[in-house]
Amino acid sequence: MQEKHHPIKTCKRFNTPFHAHELTFSCLNRRPFLSQTKPCLFLIESIIMAKSKHHFALWAYVFMPEHIHLLIWPNEEAYSISAIMHSIKQSTSRKAFIYLRKNNPAGLKHFVTGQKNTPYRFWMDGSGYDRNIFSNEAIKSSIDYIHNNPVKRGLVSAPGDWQWSSYKDWAGIGTGLMPIDMINIPLL
Repeated sequence: MQEKHHPIKTCKRFNTPFHAHELTFSCLNRRPFLSQTKPCLFLIESIIMAKSKHHFALWAYVFMPEHIHLLIWPNEEAYSISAIMHSIKQSTSRKAFIYLRKNNPAGLKHFVTGQKNTPYRFWMDGSGYDRNIFSNEAIKSSIDYIHNNPVKRGLVSAPGDWQWSSYKDWAGIGTGLMPIDMINIPLL
C-alpha cells in the first residue's frame, strides 16, 4: 500500500516585537479529542511548560472539543511563534499517547494517520493559525471572540458556563484552570 502524501499548508509567521498573537490549532481531522478531561489537563500542563520555556504571557484561552484558541504576548523581543506552538502541541501529544499506551491502547485507533513515519497524531498536520494583533480594539475583539466561542457553538448558554476558558478571570467572577497573565495588557 502506498503512503498518501497530503500537502502541508504553510503560513508565514511574523515574530514582530510588541505584537500579541491569536493562535488556533485543531485536533486531527477535527475530532473532539478535547471533549475529555485528561487531554485538556495535558494541554494545560503543556501550555504552562511552554510559557516557562518561551517566556510569553497568556492573556486568554478557550479549549473547544476539537480545537483551541490562545491569545499570547511574547515577553521578549526575539521569539518564535512556531517554536511556541510546537512546544505546546508536541508535549500534549506525547502525554496523551503515553497515557493511552498505558491505560487504553485500543484508544490509539482514533489517532491513526495512515502514515508510516507518523503513525499517530493528536493535532492536525501543519502549523495552525496565527494572527498578529497590535491594536487595543483587535485585542478586545480577540478576547471576546475566544470567550464567546462555546456560546456561538451552542455548547453553553453563557461564556462563564464553559470551564475550559479564561472568561471567569476576565469577568472577575473567579479563576480558570490556568493562570492568566495580566501584564502588558493595554486594556487595563
